[in-house]
Amino acid sequence: FLGFEGDKVPDIDLNFSGEYQDKAHAFTKTVFGEDHVFRAGTIGTVAQKTAFGYVSGYAEEMGLENMRQAQRLRLANGCEGVKRTTGQHPGGIIVIPSSMDVYDFTPVQYPANNPDSEWKTTHFDFHDIHDNVLKFDILGHVDPTAMRLLQNISGIDPTTIPMNDPETMSIFNSVDALKADPRVYSEATGAVGLPEFGTKFVRGILELTRPSTFSELLRISGLSHGTDVWLNNAKDLIDGGLTLHDVIGCRDDIMTYLIEKGMPKKDSFFIMESVRKGKGLKPEWIELMKENNIPQWYIDSCLKIKYLFPKAHAVAYVMMAIRIAWFKVHHPYWYYVAFFTLRCDAYEIETMVKGMDAIKRRMDEIQAMKSNPETKRQVTKKDEDLYSMFEACLEMYARGYRFSNIDIDKSLATEFRVLPDDLKTIIPPFTTVDGLGANVAKSIVEARQQGEFLSKEDLLNRTQLSQTLMRKLEVLGTLEGMQEENQLSLF
Repeated sequence: FLGFEGDKVPDIDLNFSGEYQDKAHAFTKTVFGEDHVFRAGTIGTVAQKTAFGYVSGYAEEMGLENMRQAQRLRLANGCEGVKRTTGQHPGGIIVIPSSMDVYDFTPVQYPANNPDSEWKTTHFDFHDIHDNVLKFDILGHVDPTAMRLLQNISGIDPTTIPMNDPETMSIFNSVDALKADPRVYSEATGAVGLPEFGTKFVRGILELTRPSTFSELLRISGLSHGTDVWLNNAKDLIDGGLTLHDVIGCRDDIMTYLIEKGMPKKDSFFIMESVRKGKGLKPEWIELMKENNIPQWYIDSCLKIKYLFPKAHAVAYVMMAIRIAWFKVHHPYWYYVAFFTLRCDAYEIETMVKGMDAIKRRMDEIQAMKSNPETKRQVTKKDEDLYSMFEACLEMYARGYRFSNIDIDKSLATEFRVLPDDLKTIIPPFTTVDGLGANVAKSIVEARQQGEFLSKEDLLNRTQLSQTLMRKLEVLGTLEGMQEENQLSLF
């Protein structure tokens, strides 16, 4: 953390569940004392377009319609970069040494001058003081949330999951362990839906490299998170005959490789720092590397890199991916519950419940729109999110699992679920209905706990459902068999 000679300010990042982030932040006050922890402050400045808007507004107000464009640009450039507001870093906590006072480094204030805020922030932009004081990044992340959900529904402690289970490791290079029907499922690997490994881009790397060990997955995590590390760089080297273990994957690889080759530790560290920030190599470093028999392809590779991922970060991500892959192989029902609850940004419940053919048709529609130059622009982020979600649905159906309809008596508010008597059927929550938010969903579950719904009228009266949402539930078939109004049937 501190560099070879203790002359570097450590940079410590901690990933917590997004739902727990506030508690983790508050805990730092308990550890270090309220007077020694502050949120990292940021300063919002006037952007170029905003500055130009100021000038245009001024010209209009003052009746200066004939102001030349060059003068407008000159005035806008003068306004650009001026302090406009203060904010706070989403996860940064500045820690002041116990023997010193915060005012030795920076004034403090409330963010955006809100005196009711729980946290004070540094008045100076944290970038200006981060070389003098320690900054913890206490970040919110979905992986720990997923682990907790899996632990809650399965009773299995994720920290006991092995990192070398052969079946689990195999899904990064084949689909055999998933036992999916090969007649309908044609993916080359089982990585769909795995955190950090499920995107089209990373699945392409997996197909090319076919990793089978933890260290290879580590390299791939580094390659996929870096900028200009894989494409036009490591990919070409691997195509040319090198292996995953030869190429640069994480920033630490550079330093350890150069030290191994006999280069001075300090120089190796500075070369790594320069390359990982995209600043390339100084001429004297290139000479030093050549003197130590560093191959030319390695030097060229360093010169192309714009950003490199830290190895510790990659280790944390790969461990999470393997734990989730273990559930995917050995307890698919719990895996799909967690995946659809936490990792999907869009749902189309009417398609999801219709089965494999309907899902394939929708995927083909989105794909056709993407590949047609005329409709390519019309593809929205929601379409992209739906496509990723449908990929996981397709895999799930190919493995013999299915979605039931939303069930007024069994569906939860925001989480998917399986019932012990039928582990092959995943029950969707109420929030998968388009436009039905978490509060409305919770109102249905709370009303249900107080007594079953006697009719559609009763459902409408006892929950926050609107007529429009009721109609959507009717169209889905969720309210089938429920009478319209509260009336007793005598026969």
